[in-house]
Amino acid sequence: MKRISLTFCLLISAILLVAGCSKKEKGLDSLGSIEGVWNGTINIPNQPLLVSLTFTKENGTISIPSQGLQNFPLTGVELKGSELAIQMTLPGQQITFEGDVEQDKILGTFIQQGQSFPFELTKGSLDETADTGEAVQIDLKNGKMTGVLEVPKGDGPFPLMVIIAGSGPTDHNGNSPLIPGKNNSLKMLAEQLVAEGVASIRYDKRGIGENQSLAGKEEDILFDDFINDAAAWVQFAKNDSHFSKVGIIGHSEGSLIGMVAAAKTDADAFISIAGAGRPIDQVLLEQLEPQLPVNLLKEADDILLKLKQGEQVEKFSAELQILFRPSVQPYMISWLKYDPVKELQKLSSPVLIINGTRDVQVPVTDAERLHDGKKDSKLAIIQDMNHILKEAPEDQEGNMATYMDPNLPLAKGLLDEILGFLK
Repeated sequence: MKRISLTFCLLISAILLVAGCSKKEKGLDSLGSIEGVWNGTINIPNQPLLVSLTFTKENGTISIPSQGLQNFPLTGVELKGSELAIQMTLPGQQITFEGDVEQDKILGTFIQQGQSFPFELTKGSLDETADTGEAVQIDLKNGKMTGVLEVPKGDGPFPLMVIIAGSGPTDHNGNSPLIPGKNNSLKMLAEQLVAEGVASIRYDKRGIGENQSLAGKEEDILFDDFINDAAAWVQFAKNDSHFSKVGIIGHSEGSLIGMVAAAKTDADAFISIAGAGRPIDQVLLEQLEPQLPVNLLKEADDILLKLKQGEQVEKFSAELQILFRPSVQPYMISWLKYDPVKELQKLSSPVLIINGTRDVQVPVTDAERLHDGKKDSKLAIIQDMNHILKEAPEDQEGNMATYMDPNLPLAKGLLDEILGFLK
């Protein structure tokens, strides 16, 4: 997975940080003119960081998808004419955005601990991507979960694949509200599969989109909840005579969720697309290494070791508060116990592992590690495919531009590999 060079010490995970609203500030009545969602990037050299800010008439929140930060309350927002000043507080530091509002754009400077980087935000769109399939529901112990079912024309029965989206607020279509524009990667995958006679179910994970109400409190969320939800969808399809075989396609973090769910349900096939091949503690430490001084990196390593042993940690440095806050530790404990290679080895059903050569989030070496751990799996490396399953240029800016273009087709060879494997 890629390294994030920003100095934030934030959790890089799927956990949704739903923070409470901060107190009302004085003199913010003018914020009505910028009310809504603004998406864009902090332009760190060689590593643009996607951000999203949501402004209300009183204040606002910030989200950074690649670092697991969602709806974190801003300390203060002030607009004077076209000049915008934003503050957010992390333990031991103050972070500011200073910019100018120019119609549907905000341009300015992001400042943290003496470091300055330009940022650019664009007013977001509330347009939704229309689903072509049928809405279906399953009953869970804490409510109903909604999904989208795509079924080929004809009498069937048809093979069906449960498609599991990646980390953070990525929805069932492969889109994130924190990224301007849409890529529709998972929607396109489902539509192309159904055209070839393969049914599918895709769904918003708990806490996301249509299933936001299932999130509950942060301290109550476990990684196993996502696994059990996926298993419930597999069982739902197995109980329907319209479907002959039921398998799973897991994208990004959905790969680990999917392989564990596949073992629980004895799924007929499993496909990993851009899935990590290492336990999350190794990934976290790799990403923290360029961001933390030696003493804090050692402390983070010690904390992760204790969490991996099932022990919660009460005392740690303030700089690590967001990463290891008590409310997120139960989730991390449940997540750290899984090694993707070991979980994949438990599957007796056929396995296909796919990765793209232009994936800057999950490198090909992770796919190779999964394949080496399960020799009877099939490995498919798609040339020029990036993390959202589109063909991308080599440069970082061009690669990221594909994340916001729904008109780009899926990478050549991806569908052929999947269909060849399923048939």
